[in-house]
Amino acid sequence: MTLALEFERIFGVEPDEVASAPGRVNIIGEHIDYSEGWVLPFALSHRTWVAIRTRGDLTINIRSLQHRGEVQSFEPWPLIPDKQRGWVEYVLGVIRELNIERGLDILVDGHVPVGAGLSSSAALECATAAALNHLFGLGYSRTQLALACQAAENNFVGMPCGIMDQAVSMLAQKSHALLLDCKTLEATHVPLNMHEDELAILVIDTRAHHALVDGGYAARRQSCESTSKILGIPSLRTAEMTHLDAHRNELTATEYRRARHAINEMARVHAAVAALRENNFTELGRLLTASHISLRDDYQVSCPELDVAVDASLVVGALGARMVGGGFGGSAIALCPTVLMPAVQQSVRDAYSASGFAAPRFFVASAEAGARIEN
Repeated sequence: MTLALEFERIFGVEPDEVASAPGRVNIIGEHIDYSEGWVLPFALSHRTWVAIRTRGDLTINIRSLQHRGEVQSFEPWPLIPDKQRGWVEYVLGVIRELNIERGLDILVDGHVPVGAGLSSSAALECATAAALNHLFGLGYSRTQLALACQAAENNFVGMPCGIMDQAVSMLAQKSHALLLDCKTLEATHVPLNMHEDELAILVIDTRAHHALVDGGYAARRQSCESTSKILGIPSLRTAEMTHLDAHRNELTATEYRRARHAINEMARVHAAVAALRENNFTELGRLLTASHISLRDDYQVSCPELDVAVDASLVVGALGARMVGGGFGGSAIALCPTVLMPAVQQSVRDAYSASGFAAPRFFVASAEAGARIEN
């Protein structure tokens, strides 16, 4: 049954608008978007759909097919953040950020794995924003909608995320990665044709709990910002290791490690783009693994499940592997020859079983398009 038919069954009328937006995998460039760095994500085939209809009153009714709960109702103004409401905060935050002062019926159907580090939250925000922008003729560009979604998550949800997730969910093109300058928002679409070399990116959902609104993410962002102040620069975007080392005695050990990751990760992004353009997938794999080591040791956002997934992938022939997303759980990726996909998956399963972890989930990622109107 389509989302429109489900909407009609629940609310008694057809929706005015249906839109969808994808989750994402970041090839490389982790925890540097808020330091005004460069990132290299691509959009997944896993999407979130949002159906919306305007009402004649000022009530907002929201329901999700995944949560299978009752319709939740809200009076729109003033919309006050309330973390106890959970996932609906992402929808309400976008409504407030776009200044929609109308009653709405909203139905959500999400297929981006929640808690897997694949940005299900940005997919929900961007699908909502795309639908509202089209429905009300707001005229915002895709970049403006991405910024509005980021603002909703920062200001309403209370998650101090950077712009990467929302930008790729809005701007992605099929069969391309998105090189995004997180300061200028300049976006360059980089062809992602590794299937021609019989390679693919395997996503390993560790099924370890992943939640970023718990202080861990914010603490790391704060470390980068405090280091920038000590270095006398607006952000770590312009820092170099010689500059960082010159101020090492003024920094805590934690600040130094966090900044070292950011500086080196930005360099790895540019090296990864060059490797992709040269079809040098051996080098790309090396960069992925180096990124994981940095995230594990300097940024300290990995976890045993992620480390085991990476190590088990590499031992049977993956060209490279790393954790993706904010960390503390979620997913890893492995760059693999397609002929080795079954062996990599079995290696990870066996390693998880030996470690007493819950069985992981797998899927092969393909680069798809960003947010779109569906109806």
